[in-house]
Amino acid sequence: MKKPSPYLTFAGTIPFIACAILITLGVDSILALGSTRYILATYGLVIATFMAGAQWGNHLALADDNPWASRLPILSNIITLILWFGFLLLSTAAFIGLLMVGFISLLLIDYSLNKASIITAKYFSVRKYVTLIVVISLLISVVQL
Repeated sequence: MKKPSPYLTFAGTIPFIACAILITLGVDSILALGSTRYILATYGLVIATFMAGAQWGNHLALADDNPWASRLPILSNIITLILWFGFLLLSTAAFIGLLMVGFISLLLIDYSLNKASIITAKYFSVRKYVTLIVVISLLISVVQL
């Protein structure tokens, strides 16, 4: 059986796309869930933190002399903390802009991990397309705010 991770990764873009559409249509809140902006911001924070955690997890399998063994846990924690403080301190629009920077930063790290053969080219290919979808959705959303 094929691994479900590529399908789940693409499915993870659905809330970003849905929020971008809803915000563009002027839907300010979703019954029982709350503000569309808040839904987008919290989902973005969860997913970006999850992605940073995945990168942190990659360092566990690396030999101690691999330079990424020390870089990954530091970078992933820095990104997570910056995003969390941004969520707490910034306006929604500013935080969504920060999320775009966060997702692009995570992709750049994955680019380096791919070049270092730490992650597969197939996984990186999925990450490129998913990040593109997410960043475009966030951009569409932030323009409307």
